[in-house]
Amino acid sequence: MSELITAELVDLDLSAATKDAAARSLAERMVAAHRVTDLDGFLADVAAREAQMPTGLDGGIGIPHCRSEHVSAPTLAFGRSARGIDFGAADGPADLIFLIAAPAGADDDHLTILSGLARRLMDPEFTAALRAGDDPGTVAALIRGEEPAPETGAAPEAADVPEGKAPEAGAPERTASPADDGDGAPFRIVAVTSCPTGIAHTYMAAESLTAAGRAEGVEVTVETQGSAGFSKLDPAVIAAADAVIWAHDVEVREKARFRGKPLVDVGVKAGINRPAELIAEARRKAERGEIAAVPEGGDGPEAGDGGGSGADSAHFGVRLRTYLMSGVSYMVPFVAAGGLLIALSFAIGGYEIADAKSVADHFVWGQADSWAALLNQIGSAAFGFLVPVLAGYIAYGMADRPALVPGFVGGAIALTVEAGFLGGLVAGLLAGAVVMAIQRVPVHPTLRGIMPVLVIPLIASAVVGFLMFIVVGKPIAALQGALTDWLNGLSGSNAVILGVVLGLMMCFDMGGPLNKVAYAFAVGGLADPTDGSLKVMAAVMAAGMVPPLALALATTVRKKLFTKTERENGRAAWVLGASFITEGAIPFAAADPLRVIPSVMAGGAVTGALSMAFGCTLRAPHGGIFVVPLIGEPFLYLLAIAAGTLVATALVVLLKGARRKAAVPAGEATAPEARVGAAA
Repeated sequence: MSELITAELVDLDLSAATKDAAARSLAERMVAAHRVTDLDGFLADVAAREAQMPTGLDGGIGIPHCRSEHVSAPTLAFGRSARGIDFGAADGPADLIFLIAAPAGADDDHLTILSGLARRLMDPEFTAALRAGDDPGTVAALIRGEEPAPETGAAPEAADVPEGKAPEAGAPERTASPADDGDGAPFRIVAVTSCPTGIAHTYMAAESLTAAGRAEGVEVTVETQGSAGFSKLDPAVIAAADAVIWAHDVEVREKARFRGKPLVDVGVKAGINRPAELIAEARRKAERGEIAAVPEGGDGPEAGDGGGSGADSAHFGVRLRTYLMSGVSYMVPFVAAGGLLIALSFAIGGYEIADAKSVADHFVWGQADSWAALLNQIGSAAFGFLVPVLAGYIAYGMADRPALVPGFVGGAIALTVEAGFLGGLVAGLLAGAVVMAIQRVPVHPTLRGIMPVLVIPLIASAVVGFLMFIVVGKPIAALQGALTDWLNGLSGSNAVILGVVLGLMMCFDMGGPLNKVAYAFAVGGLADPTDGSLKVMAAVMAAGMVPPLALALATTVRKKLFTKTERENGRAAWVLGASFITEGAIPFAAADPLRVIPSVMAGGAVTGALSMAFGCTLRAPHGGIFVVPLIGEPFLYLLAIAAGTLVATALVVLLKGARRKAAVPAGEATAPEARVGAAA
């Protein structure tokens, strides 16, 4: 890692108390070294990365890092904190902090820096030397690899990587050199490691597993699936392996390669923190002859985070969220296409067009009502897929392609028994669970080929159909009916309270899980629209427009409170907000979460409450201001959006302005336009 760090980039007495202050302090050294051209812009990029996943690692280490257009050359700064700084690691604060900067697009440089550093940090004598060093120049030389490496008995850098050079990003880790297990043939494991950004945690887990394998006399070969792609393990190596370990927080790519092997499936941090346990578990599974039910199809659905189906129980909530979001993401295009077509048909032919005869029997080319009926019936056909698609792809998110058929069947039955949107959710979860249970049953190798295409869909569809028709369908239908009656009966303060809750959810994470839950609740009501469900849809879309519009207005009226980059984002946020794309406010929230998020939540709550109080309705699930002509009480609807936008803007400006005036101890100032360290 030569020329990446110098004595001027080392702070052995880092006084910062928070991770944002620490990043600013180290980044200022990069600016002084002419490695960073825009301090505020760079810190905003660091914050955006930190928001994806905490960069704290067990052992008292923090590695904030990012790619940024404000970096002129790959750079590493190091700080040592006496009191420790919280970077989100499970074992507590970090005292060794590395700030890593790479130019935008410099994937090779960035991954080389991070993966090489991650490996060296697995060496306890290396970290001990960093804690004991008393001269910045000596510490910088140690990090560059110019000082003699500590004696560890098996230094991974020395054995596997030329000095100053990490392995090529994505390349399989070199196999450890294990001792024989007694008969001349060592136990062989192949592993895959990955994390949401595919960088630090990915390589830490790989190095940890390799080192543990070396200590246990086990041959471990690791495939790191990083953000710059990956190089596949040799098929011959996989074929010769006795077991497989997946230490991952995103979906393993091309996982069908590992069929027929005992499998240990955990999150990436388990690979870092307890590799010996994972290796021991893999050996036990191999001894028992357990064969993993790896899906036939390959990759399966993409999961934003969370381990595979066998991940730690601590990941259950994350996995459940992933399953539900998988169904919602596939459902939304049907909702958008069908809902907009239906809304357009109402605009042309009025609400009574829903009762028109089938256009297959009666269509007049020159009549507007015929075209309106055509649009309505096409949209209604698209809407008819809403619940089955939701159920099918929830099941797909849980158990891959074999679960699609029982999922769709369960969703269709939910419509038949009038269980609606809630029935679709339950049917999808049931289908996924049933398929996962069947996949765990050992079968003869001759049957494996027909399991995913015949046996599993057949048995699972029958089981799910029985459960939906006989056991759970009617109770869910009763609950759905009660929910519909409740929505229809909402008035006065009850409606306002629901509007407040929906507004808060839409604006809290701006496209994240809570936002998606509120949106899914709203669009689910459009499958069988009532006056109450149409009010909910209107409130949800109105509140979702507030965050980007408020930040766009704030960057216009108080430009000095924002960086140049944020002002540019503000101009784009006008269009994004008007189009109901709440994610347009995310860059602002990532840079200054403690001021932006509460402000837009307050604005969203005001808008949601006013929309419900005004009795505004909406039949279109998307479109922003472009579907205002289709909204009930359109002028009051726009007034609600304007009121919420003004409230959020005022709060953002007030909080940022107050912070700017506040006196901050030297060395820990964090300007509002460059707030670092969004909560992950």
